Amino acid sequence: MKKLMVLFLIAIVCICCKEDKKQPELVKLSGPVFGTSFNIQYFSDENINYTKQFDSLFSIVNQSLSTYIPDSDISRLNNNEDIEVDHHFKRVFKASKEIYRSTEGVFDPTIGNVVNAWSFGAEKNKFLTDSTTIDSLMQYVGLNRIGLVGNALKKPKEFYIEFNAIAKGYGLDVIAEFLESKMVDNYLVEIGGEVRVSGKNVEKKSPWRVGLDEPRFDGQQSVYKAITLKDEAMATSGTYRKFKTDESGNRYAHIINTKTGYPTKTNVLSVSVIAKDCMTADAYATAFQAMGIENIKHFLQSHSEFKVFIIFENDKSELETLNLNNFPD
Repeated sequence: MKKLMVLFLIAIVCICCKEDKKQPELVKLSGPVFGTSFNIQYFSDENINYTKQFDSLFSIVNQSLSTYIPDSDISRLNNNEDIEVDHHFKRVFKASKEIYRSTEGVFDPTIGNVVNAWSFGAEKNKFLTDSTTIDSLMQYVGLNRIGLVGNALKKPKEFYIEFNAIAKGYGLDVIAEFLESKMVDNYLVEIGGEVRVSGKNVEKKSPWRVGLDEPRFDGQQSVYKAITLKDEAMATSGTYRKFKTDESGNRYAHIINTKTGYPTKTNVLSVSVIAKDCMTADAYATAFQAMGIENIKHFLQSHSEFKVFIIFENDKSELETLNLNNFPD
């Protein structure tokens, strides 16, 4: 009888513990950052608001990597000041080196001065884009000619480096890593269309759902389709917002061909890449945009870790799509 009574009391205690345990609450935060906006959602047992921490992390990443800030670390390096770089710069530089090698130079942050020459970068109308100017600038393109020695970046003084094709994704990863350090298992972090998720949407008891933008040249925004993500990141590079048009009506992407120094003429409107982290997805989305469809297909044959979705115009100016490496429907 005593044993039965003890078991009964234990059962009551367990039931009470379950009733007392609070369900994690959804915290939603949003605001401006990196010239665009952020949207962060996470489930917290204590309903903790990390706004101050996020703002601080955004500021630190910006001060390290933004060419739009005159006294940032990267701007000072481009002005040939002798400074030590922080761990954010080193992480992005090392990742850039790896992607530079794997894409055989298609992804190259030293194309920055050429990007500026075409008025696509931080420094507008810096140069006239005649062939002589472009040829002279292309002498100073090649990430293989820049290196890190300890905390110092070694580069020829004529070189200009910018991480605009990878920094936003990295900044997003920094926020995701902070949440994970606080034992937050279920979150969605989105910055300017790039996204990284973990776990699930606890409130809806379902995986996180995110939208792919429809390519539109009228400046409006609409969702092309929604997909499910789980413990991964996605970034999209599109040519339908930033482009130039020549006298014949041909559109040239803001993605600069690192071999020629000229904007990429392409029928690819957007490339979405799913990878383990957003820095990687961001960089490869840009690289794939410059590669063209056939080269992307060839590259992905030996890189099954990337899932890719391409929206392009066919010869009849109709939209077509291509799903590679099991990109989710």
